[in-house]
Amino acid sequence: MTENSPGPQEPPRQDPQDAYWRPQDPTRQEQQPQQEQPAAQPDAQATEQAQWQPTQELQRETPQESQGTDTPADPWSAQHQQVLFGTAAPGHQGQAGVYVPPSTTHTYPTPPPMGQASPPRRANGLVAGVAVLALLVGGGAGALGGYLVSENNASSAPSALDVPPPAANVSANAPDGTIEAVANKLLPSVVQLRTRSGEGSGFVIRQDGLVVTNNHVIEEAANGGTLKVVFQDGQSADATVVGRDPSSDLAVVQAKGVSGKIPVTLGRSDDLKVGQAVVAIGSPFELSGTVTSGIVSSLHRPTRAGGDNGSEATVMDAIQTDAAINPGNSGGPLVNMAGQVVGINSAIYSPGSSSRQQGGSVGIGFAIPIDQARRTADEIVKTGKATQTVLGVSVQTDPNGGARVSQVVPGGAAETAGVAVGDIVTKLNDRRIDTSDALVAAVRSLAPGDKVTLTIGNGSKTVTATLGGQPVPVN
Repeated sequence: MTENSPGPQEPPRQDPQDAYWRPQDPTRQEQQPQQEQPAAQPDAQATEQAQWQPTQELQRETPQESQGTDTPADPWSAQHQQVLFGTAAPGHQGQAGVYVPPSTTHTYPTPPPMGQASPPRRANGLVAGVAVLALLVGGGAGALGGYLVSENNASSAPSALDVPPPAANVSANAPDGTIEAVANKLLPSVVQLRTRSGEGSGFVIRQDGLVVTNNHVIEEAANGGTLKVVFQDGQSADATVVGRDPSSDLAVVQAKGVSGKIPVTLGRSDDLKVGQAVVAIGSPFELSGTVTSGIVSSLHRPTRAGGDNGSEATVMDAIQTDAAINPGNSGGPLVNMAGQVVGINSAIYSPGSSSRQQGGSVGIGFAIPIDQARRTADEIVKTGKATQTVLGVSVQTDPNGGARVSQVVPGGAAETAGVAVGDIVTKLNDRRIDTSDALVAAVRSLAPGDKVTLTIGNGSKTVTATLGGQPVPVN
């Protein structure tokens, strides 16, 4: 279960839970039983032309001066009872793949003020053309406006230009619970991560520069590449990978030689409600310190991403949000209106995109719940490794709904509980199981040692299992 869940094997459904939420391969393949084997095995199956666009790419963060902090030095140990993780954004040499955007990096700069034609940094031909067009339109409008003014020069009608500007707002504190207040609190703690082939986001969890991010953001660095962390105050530092978990797409990195950084406050994703307001912060398309907002669109959304070019597919029990998330946002925080991190932005659904063409936000983004991320990151910080929660079965989606057991691991949690080959799991505790990925996601969201009640078939059989754990292999 917590084992590798096979890619979707039936035609795409309209049901959002369907495995069609799969990254890129336009060629559908027959689903193979999901293996509860080491998460390191690559998932060779991809389904839709629609693909998971990493949220971890191009961004240049605007340096911001760090303010003093009154947040805990180590959020992992803080007692936060209130609430609420896509891929490395390819820089100059991006590689094809769900989590690796295309090689060409496009930067979208802020348009210059009217009358100024300063070219955008690293703008491509299309962007430059648009900028010129905007200037031409602005020039024409200005000329026409001037003509009209001269025609009506004798008019005594009052003008808005004659009204003195309002007094400057000297208040530095935004009202609590506003997007502005959340941004002011979180921006100093959000970082940009750069590898040779891409960029992503992350957030500080300790004053000495310990940072949490997505595995796909730093995977290249973990395999011998370089890694740099850029803080909001403009400081940059080389970094090392403390540990990572490809199966959950989580990683922890340590910036070298820094101190006094502001750690985030972690919330509780279990407290989230559909419709609740949230804020996403990161460096989409190299635009560091970008803040977007939206709501929690759905909870416990089984989401499969990655699995291309030898990388392992991740099946997450995702928080779905309509807050704009784009390539480069990967690893950045999803935050509730109390300024607490409740998720880690990781993937987006982008129809029509391919491994050679980056897609953008269509209002369907996915984040790893912070309750799961906290547990995994804490283990990585303490041991350098991660443990994957497993049920001890291989499963595949049953045509009539549910996860059909195709193999039971001898001595595993499922066998001990009385689960047999051919059983169809339809519920885990009170959670409905419609697909194999739904079971995988539900199991991985829990911890080894947790007890669960499995409903088999139409409910005529229920069993209680104690979930097991296995080390996550890292290539």
